[in-house]
Amino acid sequence: MKTYIENFKKYRFLLWELVKKGVKLKYRRSYLGILWTLLEPLLTMIVLSIVFGTLFGNDDPHFPVYILCGRLMYSFFSSGTNGAMKAIRTNAGMIKKVYVPKYIYPLSSVLFNYIIFLISLIVLVAVGIVLKVYPTIYMLQAVVPLILILFTAFGVGMILSTMAVFFRDLEYLWSVGLMIIMYASAIFYYPERLLNSGFGWILKCNPLYLLIHNFRQAVFGRPMNMKFLAASIVFAIVSVLVGLYFFYKKQDEFILHI
Repeated sequence: MKTYIENFKKYRFLLWELVKKGVKLKYRRSYLGILWTLLEPLLTMIVLSIVFGTLFGNDDPHFPVYILCGRLMYSFFSSGTNGAMKAIRTNAGMIKKVYVPKYIYPLSSVLFNYIIFLISLIVLVAVGIVLKVYPTIYMLQAVVPLILILFTAFGVGMILSTMAVFFRDLEYLWSVGLMIIMYASAIFYYPERLLNSGFGWILKCNPLYLLIHNFRQAVFGRPMNMKFLAASIVFAIVSVLVGLYFFYKKQDEFILHI
């Protein structure tokens, strides 16, 4: 463990450079640049609010904020894990030429997507103000799910990053998995009917839904669900530990498959 910490300190500047590079490349050929970080979730929220709000008769004035909370959390998890999954193969040239701790690559991908995610929260704040979702002391709780989703995305990303080196089709399978996770995260519908039916376990077994639920609780000024919080903490810790163990066990074989 001491060696890993020393390696992190030694290469932290490279990590930061990779994060900055990721942000620059994402918007390199876009006229609006990083403004898309704000426009994309805003436009998505408007479309989903019209489709699942107006057309389905949902007249809750705070429904757009509800959607935005789930959409932003899901978007980060999706982009963060996807980026981490492809990180080793994307940086194959550098890995073959220069020694750098290989975990730096998936970590940098998760971190740069996390920065984009944090910037996009400006939209949530703005929409909340417009729709009169007023801040309360409970909003301070939002920090907890925001931190936990970072560790969860990193842990899952490390597992995917390792597996993707050996199984090229994982990229396509994970896209299907993300679609299932999206529908099982109650992003654009209220979960009460499903939770009260015999299928409530689908949501409760989805770690992302647990995080989204508690994030929404904080945003709307309500106390978090402690059972959901405990499960989220356990999953985040386990996913990081399993991801790191799996990654370090297989990293010496990467060079043979990239």
